[in-house]
This record gives sequence, structure tokens and C-alpha cells, in this order.
Amino acid sequence: MLFRRKGWLRNQYDQSLVEKLVVMKDEWSRQKQLIERSVEPSPEVLFELKLVEAKYLFLLREAKNRSIRIRR
Repeated sequence: MLFRRKGWLRNQYDQSLVEKLVVMKDEWSRQKQLIERSVEPSPEVLFELKLVEAKYLFLLREAKNRSIRIRR
């Protein structure tokens, strides 16, 4: 009984991780497009881009370590 719960929690966490990963990827793409379209981006916008990129890469690394496949 205890092992079934562990599998259920792992699946729930994996689904949450996939959802966060998709959201971060969209946010990162949006930030990159904003920078590409701007003439002279401010330092705050560049900082936000690096922050979102770091979050996305962290989540991607976590998904890879957990052997999660993302299916759309």
C-alpha cells in the first residue's frame, strides 16, 4: 500500500513538472521575441530573460534526470 502511494505521488509531481516546463518554455520564447523586436532593450528586460532561461533550463534538467517524456 505504501509503494502505490509513492508511485501516485511521483506521477502527480511529474505532471506538475511538465506543466511548469511548458509554461516556462512559452515565457522564455515570449521574452526572446520581445528582446529581438526591441531596438535597445533595458537591463531589466535582459535580466528577466536570463532569469526565465535559467528557470526553464533547470526544469528541463530536472525532467531529464527523472526520465520524463513530454507529449503534446
